Amino acid sequence: MYAIVEIAGQQFKVEKDQQIYVHRLENKEGSKVEFDNVLLIDNDGKIKVGAPAISGAKVTAKVVSHLKGDKVVVFKKKRRKGYRVKNGHRQALTEILIQKIEEKAAAKKTSAKKAEPKEETKAKPAAKKTAAKKPAAKKTTTKKTTAKKAAPKKAE
Repeated sequence: MYAIVEIAGQQFKVEKDQQIYVHRLENKEGSKVEFDNVLLIDNDGKIKVGAPAISGAKVTAKVVSHLKGDKVVVFKKKRRKGYRVKNGHRQALTEILIQKIEEKAAAKKTSAKKAEPKEETKAKPAAKKTAAKKPAAKKTTTKKTTAKKAAPKKAE
């Protein structure tokens, strides 16, 4: 069983008990992290694809350590101009261990219950907006009378 998950802006193919390096996460070492943005799950040949994410699916991982990646040298040069700049970069990484891949979680039931009250609250502000628009439309408009301009006299 494997899943494709979006972690820190990047997509990773993960399996249970796999260690991967991702961009630095804010969590402390030893803490658990849950990723809800699961894009695809393959469970013994049965593939579920999200649009864009699978609702209720999540991946649980444990933060193993925080570390820095290998040094990358960034060298810029413009020939015959005397321009040379040399910089280095070490990416801040987090090593995580994938513990569980869940297809269905209890989030489906709670999200269905939460969706119903939102509809009711949306109806109330819509009524306020229409009430606010009606007085604005009742403003009286003054008609401007335009005087006809006399035709210019022809020069004789």
